[in-house]
Amino acid sequence: MADLCRFIESRLELPTLAELARRAGLSPHHTHRLFKATTGVTPRAYASARRGVRLRGALEGSGTVTAAMYDAGFGSSGRFYEQAPDLLGMTPTEYRDGARGLEITFAVGRCSLGRVLVAVTALGVCSILLGEDPRELERDLARRFRHARITPAAGLEARIAEVVRLIEEPRRVTALPLDIRGTAFQRRVWEALTRIPAGSTRTYAELARSLGAPRSARAVARACAENPLAVAVPCHRVVRTDGELAGYRWGVERKQRLLEREGGDCAPSPPRRRG
Repeated sequence: MADLCRFIESRLELPTLAELARRAGLSPHHTHRLFKATTGVTPRAYASARRGVRLRGALEGSGTVTAAMYDAGFGSSGRFYEQAPDLLGMTPTEYRDGARGLEITFAVGRCSLGRVLVAVTALGVCSILLGEDPRELERDLARRFRHARITPAAGLEARIAEVVRLIEEPRRVTALPLDIRGTAFQRRVWEALTRIPAGSTRTYAELARSLGAPRSARAVARACAENPLAVAVPCHRVVRTDGELAGYRWGVERKQRLLEREGGDCAPSPPRRRG
């Protein structure tokens, strides 16, 4: 299955299921079933995700949207403009211009969970990161927005205070303006997370069913892991089917403390130690 993934990545067009089956030496049905069981997605969904990665890279590096279209493997403009918004979460032109000209300011504050970095654009808060080392938080922000102009700024005390209040008093209603950037599927997942009330949890499978995609629990988990807005988009309220805490981008211990603070029907089990 790893070989098939590499094979799909090397092709501009999606190989047919028959091609993949021949390469694997299996029947088409068995290939499809085994690929999905191994990766959590179908070959077509995997190819679509990889095409999205190529498209983002092409838009960031090509001189024109048309050049990016061909670099990403689209043979016709019709298919390109039909599929691109779902792959990018916005139009190709918006993505290209935003990636190259996005201006982000940030500041780092303290809270009971350690350090918190809050980054904002002209539209609102685009990133909330938790950790211990301010320099590592800055590096994480730079990795997430590789082509943006990122500068530290004074004058974000009010935004920092709002985020800290959200961390310390999760049941408090906040009108924090958010600039949520992601693919169409990621944004659907993140918007669903904001509808989970404080004091409640959902499993990845329940969240997938609520989106009308009951077989996409693993894709939902990946979207949760890629959430750039800690606490404001409460991915800490999603747990495994057995009720145990799954991984959390900012540490399972922080996830447990957040859930304990929210109370309600949250009764997180302490994380199991492996090894």
